[in-house]
Amino acid sequence: KKRANDLATAQSLSHKVSFQVADALEQPFEDGIFDLVWSMESGEHMPDKAKFVKELVRVAAPGGRIIIVTWCHRNLSQGEEALQPWEQNLLDRICKTFYLPAWCSTSDYVDLLQSLSLQDIKCADWSENVAPFWPAVIRTALTWKGLVSLLRSGMKSIKGALTMPLM
Repeated sequence: KKRANDLATAQSLSHKVSFQVADALEQPFEDGIFDLVWSMESGEHMPDKAKFVKELVRVAAPGGRIIIVTWCHRNLSQGEEALQPWEQNLLDRICKTFYLPAWCSTSDYVDLLQSLSLQDIKCADWSENVAPFWPAVIRTALTWKGLVSLLRSGMKSIKGALTMPLM
């Protein structure tokens, strides 16, 4: 929070923005206060996806927009009850390394939003657009500076780096 506020001040934006740390599952905001609610790569960290989505909807103003950008597993095909075992094993490895709860699919998020009577729900798969990110992170980690930083960061960071190729 302090760093974000310091950066805003340095850019002469502190009169336009403010930052705070809060629990996404119990937000400290009034109902319907925001015209735009944007969740960027946080849904995958939420253990209770239904409560998370309900909070996003609660703080959105009537007619407002909600954007959820999050890691999802693929949608299940008709008749499929679960991911393939190899897919679930892969996700379990990623979740264990990054301390994440279970993932859900895009269609699961749509179902949650529809259950809260939202309309005009649109989905997009950004996988191709974000795919270059992880190789770029790996390339950075494999530089001398990156390797030294990883070693200084400790075992958790090293395990995270070793899991990156799975992404």
